[in-house]
Amino acid sequence: MRLWAALPGTRPLVVDPFCGGGSIPLEALRVGADAFASDLNPVPVLLNKVVLEYIPKYGRRLADEVRKWGEWIKLEAEKELTEFYPKDADGATPIAYLWARTIQCEGPRCGAELPLLRSQWLAKKTNHSVALQLVPKPKTKRVDFQIIVRQRDGWTDQANPKTKIENSKFDGTVKRGSATCPCCGYTTPVARVREQLKARHGAANDSRLMAVVVTRATEQGRFYRLPVQKDFHAIERAAARLEEWKKSHKGELSLVPDEPTPQGGGSGAGRAFSQRNYGMDSFSDLFTSRQLLALATLVKHVKRVGELANRNDLELAEAVQTTLALAVSRESDHLNSGCSWNSTGQKMQHLYARQALPIVWDFCESNLFGGSVGDWRSTVECCLSALKAVDFSASPGTVAQLPAQNHSLPDDSASGFVTDPPYYDAIPYADLSDFFYVWLKRACPRLDGAALTPKEEECIVDEVKGKDNAFFEHTMQKAMAEGQRVLVPHGIGLLVFAHKSTAGWEAQLKAMIDAGWIITGSWPIDTELATRLRARDSASLASSVHLVCRPRENADGSVRTDAVGDWRDVLQELPRRIHEWMPRLAEEGVVGADAIFACLGPALEIFSRYSRVEKASGEAVPLKEYLEQVWAAVAKEALVLVFKDADTASFEADARLTAMWLWTVNAANGTNEKGESADEEGEEESEGSAKKPKVTGFILEYDAARKIAQGLGANLEQLDSLVEIKGDTARLLPVAERARSLFGKTEGKLSTKRKSKEPQLDLFKVLEDAESDGNFADASVSRPGETVLDRIHQAMILFAAGRAEAVKRFLIEDGVGRDQRFWRLAQALSALYPANTDEKRWVDGVLARKKGLGL
Repeated sequence: MRLWAALPGTRPLVVDPFCGGGSIPLEALRVGADAFASDLNPVPVLLNKVVLEYIPKYGRRLADEVRKWGEWIKLEAEKELTEFYPKDADGATPIAYLWARTIQCEGPRCGAELPLLRSQWLAKKTNHSVALQLVPKPKTKRVDFQIIVRQRDGWTDQANPKTKIENSKFDGTVKRGSATCPCCGYTTPVARVREQLKARHGAANDSRLMAVVVTRATEQGRFYRLPVQKDFHAIERAAARLEEWKKSHKGELSLVPDEPTPQGGGSGAGRAFSQRNYGMDSFSDLFTSRQLLALATLVKHVKRVGELANRNDLELAEAVQTTLALAVSRESDHLNSGCSWNSTGQKMQHLYARQALPIVWDFCESNLFGGSVGDWRSTVECCLSALKAVDFSASPGTVAQLPAQNHSLPDDSASGFVTDPPYYDAIPYADLSDFFYVWLKRACPRLDGAALTPKEEECIVDEVKGKDNAFFEHTMQKAMAEGQRVLVPHGIGLLVFAHKSTAGWEAQLKAMIDAGWIITGSWPIDTELATRLRARDSASLASSVHLVCRPRENADGSVRTDAVGDWRDVLQELPRRIHEWMPRLAEEGVVGADAIFACLGPALEIFSRYSRVEKASGEAVPLKEYLEQVWAAVAKEALVLVFKDADTASFEADARLTAMWLWTVNAANGTNEKGESADEEGEEESEGSAKKPKVTGFILEYDAARKIAQGLGANLEQLDSLVEIKGDTARLLPVAERARSLFGKTEGKLSTKRKSKEPQLDLFKVLEDAESDGNFADASVSRPGETVLDRIHQAMILFAAGRAEAVKRFLIEDGVGRDQRFWRLAQALSALYPANTDEKRWVDGVLARKKGLGL
């Protein structure tokens, strides 16, 4: 806090112009500072209003009022909605309804109603396995269901336990968006599936109810049954009630959200939205009629809370209503046709398991009063837990809806400028928040009722909206300049960034330097989920990098423009700075992608202390050119750490690149006990019922890979048998995929067509083909690889195939094992390959032969 020293008797002011969820300003309040939080988007502004203003002001009183009125809403809503969620005749309570969208099979002379299922599992546990069995009915052109249970001696019909079920398969009917009919076997292609669903606006309202999940008061666990007539009648009555209400509804806003959903497509932020491909053009298309009826009922009663609660304290009443409006928006995340059933956890998964609006073929509808995940009471309790978690003794902060590039604070008014800005093209914040906004504005009087959240000034890269790199740089530069303006000359800036693309980093850094900031340091701090979808098998950051910076100002507060640096001096200082910083990071356990990006701060301090850096000719050096030198310096220094005391000059380019690549990727990814990255629970693919084929190998963003390779003196395009470049990613091939190029007739990488036919790890077949083709006689290598890395990979493949004698001949008779570079590189690779991978096991197997062979 000494760095943010304010006048005696006052608290330092911390400003966050991209406040989002409010964690930064909340922590500022917690440590005793004042906080000013702002955002362009009204949804985070509303959230921060509750967290930073209402909670510190009212404390537990607010929590008590929210609990009281939340329970009142439940009781009032139950009076109107209970008939649409009927209990079973035996008293069991439905907690979830499992649906499947349907199409009509386009097979010749078929036309059956085809339910779209990802999987048929209902409960997938060791001691409790339940599934749906498809029962094709070609004559009636439909598919029925039966529930089957796994017993010790096999599967049985739940309704008739003595009936054994043979040939049980649970693969579902949809793969990559194409649907296969159980009645005739015809596969309707994905384009036709889309067209059929598009004509029915996503088909949420004419989906097929497959099963109902219930709980029983006298027994633990989840129980499953097929739907009965009572369920269908309740659904029909809910749809009819909604239509009646729509006709009688009066008001400026429609009863249910008819606002348009986001446009998807392209790359970057546009990839998050595929719903329009299936006709879900308005937000109401994302819900069933019963879900819309339930949410509209909650909205109605939240508005009544604003009229009834605490008439003597209108601001408290507004705080209660606002908090409950946020609860409704959270409920909408659990009550829509994008939720799924988690058969392992036997619970519903909410829509936003990731930052996208995906299509979910078979979806889960929660019971608003079911007493389980997604019901109203659990949603209110979740909000209450957040209220309790905040330090009620904190002083209130200030919250405003403002664009970061046009701030309202006066010059030199803040001691700290701390923010987590948009991550370039990673997340379409405003489009995603519209899903919540359309419900919030119907329940909360604070919102002005604008059609959707503002997009024009949003600082992201989104080609759908025509926002390119130049737009991001210009807008972010203005935002960073505003931060520099409101900060006192001796103040400190802290910017959090976690984008893995070098283009994103370069755009953010250029905006900061052009705005008048000196970047003095960078530290990775664990804030990212290592098992999230985008982190799997790639060099995503395990941490957010925190960039520490200071204003580059004159004594009068104006930005310095007369400090000119010499390019030769900057280049001379750069490697020394990286050499000092990289070992320090390694000692702290910061390696891989985190270490690479954490070096940016020290490196950029050299460059950003000047208003411009010039070459001897007087030409200004752009930041992009300097960053090329930074990536090269970082790569070279990291290589020294990877190989420790080894002479890296003796290794060829492919070995240097492989070592750096593994170091970068391995450090960024957490693995489970099986050595495989875990999926974030509840994530759905945007298209297809089954998981996409697992991508093996190690993935880097292409530009990052190119710059690392360049810094090591390697050329990616010339290493096509080692690296596969596809779009904006580059993949270091696993050793198994190199078998044919190292032993077979075909040199270079395998074609996509050939790879799809070849089992990836069928090393025996590769070697047998090579023997039969005469490529190496008597199970020995006819031609050792051209580089040390190639020869190590050949030895690893022979070991993996169980060719002990061939390994011996290769290492001794061919003389490969007498090259000490072979063993030094093999030892390094052993330390770099992730634990429990085939590569780690194979290279260790080769190393174990060294002593026994007298090498």
